[in-house]
Amino acid sequence: MRKNPSVILVAALALILALPLLGQGPPPSPPGSAATQVGKGYSKWITIDYSRPILRGRSGIFGEGAEYGKKVYAGAPVWRAGANVSTRIKTEVALKFGETAVPAGEYSLFIELKSPTEWTLLVSTQPAMSAFDRAKVGPETWGAYGYDASKVIAKTPMTIVPLEPTMDELTWVFTNVTEGGGTMTIVWDKTVANASFTVAE
Repeated sequence: MRKNPSVILVAALALILALPLLGQGPPPSPPGSAATQVGKGYSKWITIDYSRPILRGRSGIFGEGAEYGKKVYAGAPVWRAGANVSTRIKTEVALKFGETAVPAGEYSLFIELKSPTEWTLLVSTQPAMSAFDRAKVGPETWGAYGYDASKVIAKTPMTIVPLEPTMDELTWVFTNVTEGGGTMTIVWDKTVANASFTVAE
């Protein structure tokens, strides 16, 4: 039975187009997402979108002493709490971090690393770039570059817990979730950091 020439042509074109992708794995810091539902009847979504750097054999990723945090800051004033693009949170319901209410909407998340036991989660209204554009740095952020402290609308201390074994790929998760709130948890290397929140409406 003769094969249809058009079918052969389409198959050949598909193979040619796929060749550049063969052997390519995920990007160095793959995209990640964490999501949960809160509110009455667990009807409201909260989502964190971020990129997930991998240790690749590195140890003590956050540094120590006077150099603590500088390695992951990479020249920025705070940590992007991930890699590449700014870490973003979208919430369908108003949340409270401590006594500060954050309306439903989309925000950037940063972390200030003061010491191995003192981290602060920062919620910012500053918009983030989806692709790097040097001309937009300042009004918008790429990672934590262009970070504007005046755009931070909520700060909350994070509870730090040591981890064994190490977490190779940075991961955000939601823990201890109820209708009324929960905990945003970031895990990397030998550190677990938790920020509690409640539903504000």
